[in-house]
Amino acid sequence: MKKLLLVAAAFIFSVTTFAQQTADDVMKVNTEKFDFGKIKQGVPVSTYFELKNTSDKPLVVETVYASCGCTTPEKPTEPIQPGATYKLKVNYNAAGMGHFEKDVTIKLAGIETPKIVKITGDVVADQSVANTQTKPNPVTATPAVTNSNTNSQTKTEKAPVQKTKTTTKTKTAGS
Repeated sequence: MKKLLLVAAAFIFSVTTFAQQTADDVMKVNTEKFDFGKIKQGVPVSTYFELKNTSDKPLVVETVYASCGCTTPEKPTEPIQPGATYKLKVNYNAAGMGHFEKDVTIKLAGIETPKIVKITGDVVADQSVANTQTKPNPVTATPAVTNSNTNSQTKTEKAPVQKTKTTTKTKTAGS
């Protein structure tokens, strides 16, 4: 009877120990936080977090999710083998202006406590006219407020395209 109690106690102790295992016990990450610094609004950026399996069993990443829709991590499709490293890609769309701090949660199969890594940075407006003209949305708003010369050049270039469309509509209506 004493042996049965001892075996039961050992079993409970081992189950309790296994249940308290964290992601940090089986996986190491190259950095806990990545700072993009200053990035231009509307220009998506990416970074990689290196996940290294430090256990003796393959690690299955159940889910990887971010604290908002502007951040999209890419979940591994295969288990991370013992001793292997996986590069977790995290994309940020940089649509909103200002400072950002986003959490990326990595949930491993069989591990209750997930690993959380962070991305941070500052999204700033693009001040150069040349770069602004390559983006469709800011081109419309920026020249009307700042540069009348640039605005007239832009209208001159667009006018033939609009006339062509009008001529095409006239032909279609006249046919």
